[in-house]
Amino acid sequence: MKWDEFFVTGEPMIYGADVSIILVSLAIVIGLTYFKKWGYLWREWLTTVDHKRIGIMYIISALIMLFRGGVDAILMRAQLATPDSKFLDAQHYNEIFTTHGLIMILFMAMPFVIGMMNVVVPLQIGARDVAFPRLNAVSFWMFFFGAMLLNLSFVIGGSPDAGWSAYFPLASLEFSPTVGNNYYSLALQISGIGTLLTGVNFIVTILKMRAPGMKLMRMPMFTWSVLITNVIILFAFPVLTVALALMMFDRLFGSQFFTMANGGMDMLWANLFWVWGHPEVYIVILPAFGIFSDVISTFSKKNLYGYKSMVVSMVAISLLSFLVWAHHFYTMGQGAMVNGFFSITTMAIAVPTGVKIFNWLFTLQKGKISFTSPMLYAMGFIPIFTIGGVTGVMLAMASADYQYHNTMFLVAHFHYVLIPGTVFGVLAGMHYWFPKMFGFSLNERLAKWAFWLIIIGFNVAFMPLFFLGLNGMTRRMYTYSASTGFGPLNMIATIGALVLSIGFVVLCYNFYYSFRHSPRNEGGDPWDARTLEWSLPSPVPVYNFAKLPNVKSEDAFWHAKKHNVPLYEDGPYEEIHMPSNSGQPFILGVIMFALGFSLVFSWFIPAIIAGVGVLIMLALRSFERDHGYHISAKEIAATEQKLRGDIV
Repeated sequence: MKWDEFFVTGEPMIYGADVSIILVSLAIVIGLTYFKKWGYLWREWLTTVDHKRIGIMYIISALIMLFRGGVDAILMRAQLATPDSKFLDAQHYNEIFTTHGLIMILFMAMPFVIGMMNVVVPLQIGARDVAFPRLNAVSFWMFFFGAMLLNLSFVIGGSPDAGWSAYFPLASLEFSPTVGNNYYSLALQISGIGTLLTGVNFIVTILKMRAPGMKLMRMPMFTWSVLITNVIILFAFPVLTVALALMMFDRLFGSQFFTMANGGMDMLWANLFWVWGHPEVYIVILPAFGIFSDVISTFSKKNLYGYKSMVVSMVAISLLSFLVWAHHFYTMGQGAMVNGFFSITTMAIAVPTGVKIFNWLFTLQKGKISFTSPMLYAMGFIPIFTIGGVTGVMLAMASADYQYHNTMFLVAHFHYVLIPGTVFGVLAGMHYWFPKMFGFSLNERLAKWAFWLIIIGFNVAFMPLFFLGLNGMTRRMYTYSASTGFGPLNMIATIGALVLSIGFVVLCYNFYYSFRHSPRNEGGDPWDARTLEWSLPSPVPVYNFAKLPNVKSEDAFWHAKKHNVPLYEDGPYEEIHMPSNSGQPFILGVIMFALGFSLVFSWFIPAIIAGVGVLIMLALRSFERDHGYHISAKEIAATEQKLRGDIV
């Protein structure tokens, strides 16, 4: 292999990325060495099995990926801002187009949602941890090293370039001979296995580890949304794993699963991808629906309107999500019968979604509304997501889709669904639960500035794309002539994208400002909230609950506060059994990274060695006898007295 086939060369922006990666890595190493934090990093974070810390690491990773995916978006918008632009060439644009979609969906939205699950769900159901703490750590490190493997592609070997959906034959060796799509198949397999393990873990946690009295129909809506989401994960992600494995065999070993000859079928990939891909949309949106439900209820000072109908509507959405995938193929010659069926199911999914919208509006009606930063994101979500839903119904009509298909109208639609439906949701959740994670709140003034910049920038960036699509501008178009008339609206969209990015910069500055200046004595319930996690001190101790709560109603903490009834039983503390930290999940992630990287370049001997390393790690875990440790009643009493001022 030649040097320039291994490292990406000839692109000034790539050289700049190389320099920035080296400088940031050096800064991290020097900082950890100077402040003598290597031991702290290993003990407290890299080896942790505490669900709260794992959740925080997911969220930090998601924010980093948001920055990376956002840079890709700005580069695309800079290329499209003016006619006949030479800012990016076709190949570089295709690579950025592909990695933007992959990173934002799989390595930003997914980890952000899973991070919220990790931090909040055990606290909302009165559990001291997730069902399988060590497996939870394995899930995170599989995701993390899968993400790092994909991100390495843009400086070593080259990024995938066949679009985020990687349709064949575009993703085949014939049309994509570089290693970019090898990165695609292997990085997504590694991180996807981690997500599948998360699905198993949280289903068991929610079904088997709820506090006494926490019946299913007393669970907070966020926990309900997480349960349903993980059921979808359990059924959808194996399809992606199989599809990626077949893709890997086609590209590395010369099999013919997705070829157009020798018995292969390129449409097989498209079907497998979207059988996973459309439920994936609801995997990232349903937890955001749960967040909005909790936020709107808290800041309206009302219980959630139509609790049972909200649960039923989420179950209906989860079922219908598996019956709509072929609406991506209306123009591919399926025939009127198939198109008609998937048109009906696609429009039907708007019904349970509409039920949720009306329930949120009825919750707001006559509520004592507080316009905090989490509530602003929830309020902004409703009208913008409705626009996304209405345009989705337009796209659901098979005959009309012949006009809309693969145009910028579609790009505008899914951004109007995913940004308010997911990004606004996780930002609302992050602002809402931030004091529970760190013991202090984000600055409200800066948070509101960031919100207004984000919501204005978003609409200015994506509303013009509806009109560009109706005028005939297709997606994946990397350049256009002045005679098309696309220039003015593209320039407006680029200005909006810049405003949107400034909003995220303000959001990031808020972390620094709040860390330096926010008060640390807000108590465990700064929002006067309703659910169990707010009955705990902030930040939450490692064991979560010194005594398990006794739940007697929906919104258990609110009920206890307003009716002055005890949430926790009287009596002395008892010792608590907790799982031990372990470095094995981190080491397993490193070995999986080495296995994936070796296979990307078809280095089979190092890949076999790494594969043996994976088997050794699994064997070590199988024969390990680790019974965890116990926190004594005396230590619990001292911790609770320090955090709460309790004396028991």
